[in-house]
Amino acid sequence: MAKFLNTSATNYFLEELIKEAKDRLILISPFLKLNDRIKELLADKNRLKIDVRIVYGKSELQPEEINWLKELTYVRTSFCKNLHAKCYMNEELCIVTSLNLYEFSQINNNEMGVLIRRSDDSELYKDAYEEAQRIIRISDEVRISLERVATEPESKPEAEESAGKLTSSKLAQKLGLKTNELLDRLLATGHLEARDGKNYITAKGKDAGGEFRMSPKFGPYFLWPESFKP
Repeated sequence: MAKFLNTSATNYFLEELIKEAKDRLILISPFLKLNDRIKELLADKNRLKIDVRIVYGKSELQPEEINWLKELTYVRTSFCKNLHAKCYMNEELCIVTSLNLYEFSQINNNEMGVLIRRSDDSELYKDAYEEAQRIIRISDEVRISLERVATEPESKPEAEESAGKLTSSKLAQKLGLKTNELLDRLLATGHLEARDGKNYITAKGKDAGGEFRMSPKFGPYFLWPESFKP
């Protein structure tokens, strides 16, 4: 029988679920920002060569966390567009909950969830597992990388372009816009998203042919197809 979980119980059983994983671990959460305890547990799973799948919709990881996660060989990450489900499971336990794998939510929010034990309710566990596998299948596996821009330095001539693509400032000129006007439009159309005062390219932006680039001298910028009209 499923067990009701309040906020503290959800956090407790989430840690236990990760700690007790012997074969596989699935973590599905729209928002991803890991506290130190979760990072410690995931690092231990990696040392034990446990297969870990993390599916997320938006990432709030800091650069040092991104580099840390990239070093975990047995932790695979996937991006799933329009993800809203929160589900965490190992080979024996499953938590379906309102709690994101997000440090702020774990500390500040009022959450609820249910704990499903495979030994108590194999059919319910099986249904949750199959849906988790479906979400994994429709997600795009990635190695998380830093894709953000603090400023828009590409108005400088040193910003490199590639064949058939323009920097944001050059594309703005072509469309008769100011660079900031183009960036506002890209944010409004979902090709970019703003977090903590910085612009990040989204999956929609990548699908449209957008690219994140880093200039050693002037920093990060974006490239867009010449024919792109947001």
